[in-house]
Amino acid sequence: MKTRTLLSVSLNFFALLFAITAFITTYWCVGTQRVPKPKCSKLRTHQCIDYGVNETDPNKVVYSWETGDDRFLFRQFHTGIWYSCEENIHDESERCRSFIDLAPASEKGMLWLSVVSEMLYILLLMVGFSLMCIELVHSSNVIDGLKLNAFAAVFTVLSGLLGMVAHVMYTQVFQVTVSHGPPDWRPYNWDYGWSFCLAWASFTCCMGASVTTLNSYTKTVIEFRHKRKTFEQTIREENAREAYGYFRDNSLHSISKSVDVYSSQSLKSGRRTPIPTTSLDFVDLTASLGEEQC
Repeated sequence: MKTRTLLSVSLNFFALLFAITAFITTYWCVGTQRVPKPKCSKLRTHQCIDYGVNETDPNKVVYSWETGDDRFLFRQFHTGIWYSCEENIHDESERCRSFIDLAPASEKGMLWLSVVSEMLYILLLMVGFSLMCIELVHSSNVIDGLKLNAFAAVFTVLSGLLGMVAHVMYTQVFQVTVSHGPPDWRPYNWDYGWSFCLAWASFTCCMGASVTTLNSYTKTVIEFRHKRKTFEQTIREENAREAYGYFRDNSLHSISKSVDVYSSQSLKSGRRTPIPTTSLDFVDLTASLGEEQC
């Protein structure tokens, strides 16, 4: 029982840690964006387009012959629930924008629903973790421990369902934003990042904690019922033996007392014990049967 409780607490702790980390980081989805190369300058001499100037006539510009992907830069970006950050092509810094503002208007409601579900997911995980810790500390009372175990299992299962819904909704919103988002943000290619993996790892640990807690609760209840049934059966057997012994002793005592009383009365009267009428009838019947056979 103690081992199962420790396992449930550990899984719930990791689920809570992974969920909070994924919620506040911006690496749910990562990839590259294709943007036009900037014009070359004295400060930037590479990864740029040098149009140049005609030496004979400064007013005439010499155009670049770069075509296709050579005319574009591929900058890295990473997106989370709250922000989307991409490289700044002019320096080594990053520029971050609110992902809620980037999402299409038709998907903003689902995105907010995903955010609320993630918050409830973390909140219910905290409640379940607190109940499991209380059960671990106050484990002397079996009934109170069962109640805490049941509530912790319910909160953990509900949090897992909310987390799964939140992750799926965010994935759908991001895919729609890739197709219908702002042109200057749309990714050239993308994939899921480590924050997304942490979110689903949190869901896995959460469901593992809920299953372990439910298993522990069920096992404890079954053992408790089995022990109670065995105890009641033992009590019934003891009561039956006591009742049997009581009636047996009382019956033998009554018979011996009747015999003693009858014998004493016979000795006092000085005559033999008369044979009951039923016994005489039985003797007469035996004699008649013997005569008929002869």
